[in-house]
Amino acid sequence: MMKHAPHVALLLLVAALTLGADRGLGAPSSPTGELVVAWHVTIPPAWLDPAEAPPQGVPFELYYALHDALVRPLPGEKLGHSLAESWTESPDGLVYEFKLREGLRFHNGDPCTAEDVKFSFERYRGVGAKLLHTQVQTVEVVDALRVRFHLHAPWPDFLTVYGTTASAAGVVLPKRYLEQVGADGFKQHPIGLGPYKFVRYTPGVEVVLEAYEGHWRQVPSVKRVIMKGVPDGSTRLAMLKRQEADIAFALDGLIAEEVRRDPNLRLVDMRLPSVFWIEFPEQWEPTSVWADPRVRLAVNHALDRQAISEAACLGYCPPTGVIIPRQMDYALPVEPPAYDPQKARQLLADAGYPQGFDAGPFVPVPPYFVAAEAVVNNLNAVGIRMRLRIMDRAPFLSAWREKQLRGLFLTSAGAAGNAATRVETFIYSKGDYAYGGYPDIDALFQQQAVERDPATREVLLHRIQQLTVDRVMFAPVMENRVLRGVGPRIAEQTLNAIPSLPLFSFEAIRLKGP
Repeated sequence: MMKHAPHVALLLLVAALTLGADRGLGAPSSPTGELVVAWHVTIPPAWLDPAEAPPQGVPFELYYALHDALVRPLPGEKLGHSLAESWTESPDGLVYEFKLREGLRFHNGDPCTAEDVKFSFERYRGVGAKLLHTQVQTVEVVDALRVRFHLHAPWPDFLTVYGTTASAAGVVLPKRYLEQVGADGFKQHPIGLGPYKFVRYTPGVEVVLEAYEGHWRQVPSVKRVIMKGVPDGSTRLAMLKRQEADIAFALDGLIAEEVRRDPNLRLVDMRLPSVFWIEFPEQWEPTSVWADPRVRLAVNHALDRQAISEAACLGYCPPTGVIIPRQMDYALPVEPPAYDPQKARQLLADAGYPQGFDAGPFVPVPPYFVAAEAVVNNLNAVGIRMRLRIMDRAPFLSAWREKQLRGLFLTSAGAAGNAATRVETFIYSKGDYAYGGYPDIDALFQQQAVERDPATREVLLHRIQQLTVDRVMFAPVMENRVLRGVGPRIAEQTLNAIPSLPLFSFEAIRLKGP
């Protein structure tokens, strides 16, 4: 009997393992641990509702943790299948049909259907909404899992605008729940389809999320994620050093340098599609000093872009001559005007300002104050006398969209898309953030919008970008490589996992053991 014992034990072990596998013994362990993220902005209530998305990439950190979309950027994919298992485009480019995955359920247990897709699109009012609602004729619910978008005319950028962070129109929200609680109720307790579900929101302080173990794609490794709004960079650094935060966003200047020197921390540059540029909102007013292109060109030659990059982002941010990021499709690579203070002063003298002039306040997009200080120093050095005026981020973005900012201001945008989506928002005269424009540029924009041949579109979009340079519509500064600090508790960080986007794949982040 003893002779057969090893064989019996082996059979019992195989049976136990088989039974264990049937019970999920071999399945991934349940989420554990807590991740603290220190954002560089306070988190406004509007960010809890993707329908109000601004033209920034940062809110999508929250959107894609709580929510999901038919198609969207995924790790390794600029545009991947998410809630939609498949999609098709009709030969004439007028109809896009999406097939939802079976068994999708919101965090409250409600099934996700084509009705939710239609409802979410029609409710959307964030950046890109005007363009989308103009181009899309109808949204047809074919059945519970199939939905069709009918366009007025072929529009090659439909998926780019609908399915990337160029807008949040593709994020699917629960129709039944929203109709029950209303927009305000939804912001108090949002329900989504993402890898994390909502726990609580403390206005101006933090958002707390918890892993959703019923997520269709991947159960997160980390149990709880706390997103804190910490506008002060020194405080974000201190939190990172004390391990009160595991990731700190938007570090610049000496703060970023201190992270780079610390052997316990990692500095990661985000390769996002973002550009810093100076806006001339008064260039369209004939009596304004900024209506003279020589004055605007003087600003461009006054900027020591490489020195600004070194001061603000340790040289990671490449200088640029246009406001379209070079990694975007159809971007025109343009070298910036040379740093030439003498030429800047001569241009001012030619324009009638040999002694320079007082130009009022210079308002930067928060929290990029190191770059702004360097810009102001450059301008003051050639006689464009300005002083830095600081605004909170939410009021700044609101004033920009409502076209209330005057003088000069430094801004940036990190939403995805291509050159056409950036032109539509910032250069086309009817764009959400455009203070003015030109009829010939508008005509070129309209022409490229229906052009399905990529080579022809590129010619048209390159022409638009060159015209912005020729007419000195902006003063591009540099491409933004947002620097983030990563703490020692993170074993596997997913920064830069999603191509050209400053997004985490939250469900893939892993922490070190105790």
